[in-house]
Amino acid sequence: MNDFASALDTAAAIRRKDVSPLEVLDASLDRVDKRNPELNAVIWRNDDEARAEARVLGERIAAGADDLPPFAGVPIPIKDLTPVEGQPVTYGSLGAPDGVSDHSERVVDAYRRAGFILTGRTNTPEFGSITVTENLRYGPTRNPWNPEHTPGGSSGGAGAAVASGMFSVAHASDGGGSIRIPASCCGLVGLKPSRGRVTSVIPGWQGMSTEGALCRTVADAAALLDAMSTPDHNAWWNAPSPAAPFATEPGKDPGRLRVVLNTVSAFGVPVDEEAVAAVEATGRLLEAAGHQVERLDADVFDAAALGPFLHVVNGGLAEHEGIDWAKVEPHNRAAYAAAQEVDSLTFTRDLGELHRMTRQIVARWGDEFDLLVTPTMAIEPPPVGVLKAVHDAPELPPIEVLSMAGFTVVFNITGQPAISLPLHTAASGLPVGVQLVVGPWEEGLLLRVAAQLEAAAPWSDRHPPVS
Repeated sequence: MNDFASALDTAAAIRRKDVSPLEVLDASLDRVDKRNPELNAVIWRNDDEARAEARVLGERIAAGADDLPPFAGVPIPIKDLTPVEGQPVTYGSLGAPDGVSDHSERVVDAYRRAGFILTGRTNTPEFGSITVTENLRYGPTRNPWNPEHTPGGSSGGAGAAVASGMFSVAHASDGGGSIRIPASCCGLVGLKPSRGRVTSVIPGWQGMSTEGALCRTVADAAALLDAMSTPDHNAWWNAPSPAAPFATEPGKDPGRLRVVLNTVSAFGVPVDEEAVAAVEATGRLLEAAGHQVERLDADVFDAAALGPFLHVVNGGLAEHEGIDWAKVEPHNRAAYAAAQEVDSLTFTRDLGELHRMTRQIVARWGDEFDLLVTPTMAIEPPPVGVLKAVHDAPELPPIEVLSMAGFTVVFNITGQPAISLPLHTAASGLPVGVQLVVGPWEEGLLLRVAAQLEAAAPWSDRHPPVS
């Protein structure tokens, strides 16, 4: 198998019996052996357990099983913020409790139903609270395109694992851009689903965080969304069922859309010329495809919402049980202390303000425009070492964090679906992602447009230099 085959292509090869599940897994683990020592993407392994599962599946296929789920035999690592029964979950923290989880998150169960073989765990910043994957427990994860730079965060281990060819797909999650930012840094496709599309036992950050995945193609992103988004009748929030399976959306005509391009950050941070160039090039592609393209000279986000959002993020630290806070990193200790100073009345008012702001923002889709295009990040992937700046001033988000999450965080608040596509490469050789955003629950439309751009400016032949 090609090191950079898509997850769907890998699954198809297994169904055709071109390769066995064990051969696919062994090839993946061999790449982890070779590439992970430099990148530090995978921080825990269960090779024997995964091989045993692959053997059993292989025997079923050899015996003629024809009821295989869509991703049967494809290996997938799980981000170290998400519990898997029988596996440790450390949240990237020295303060995490010992032992293994006694339950799995719903997305993990969905992966199992889809036929994936759970293979290892990927690195994350402590509690997923910053935009680079650096922590004191495991150290930094590095970008396969240039190991001096970050793969982003908080799903940076997942991003580095897929971009380097260790895996064709990796579990990820997104509370402020944590799928889209690594997708931009690593040259991948990163879809953040709508709120309530992929449900959790306890929705992180008051429903602003969601589970998902990082992959290489729009077709993979669509099929993965089908696998992850089964209805959950016990959840507070459920997105409406789609009119058709998401896997059928790529290739369909999205129609003529009203598109606006925005390259102005609400936080006032400078936007790198490569990020601007990426959006402008995407605008030309969309115009050539027949869409109406105009400029939006101000961000849809109101930076005043950052305070209430941070209150939610800080309060979310209480979701982690059994933590030894004396061993936690300075920025998260400061956040936990700050959360304890916010009374319930203030917290309730903050949530109300975020709801009101969401209504104002979301109303613009369908009224003024259909599709928003922004840089995924305002900067190229910064060098490894941002954690020092975070620890030097733990009370304040450093400029790198604001520059990386400024265009993404608003859509965690509003709950809208958004995707980062690898449509540009900077002069430095580093990937630069472009973010597309549609109205609530319109993942089908998002996938149609994303596939249209993938066909117009293919990226399947672009890979980092790996041995």
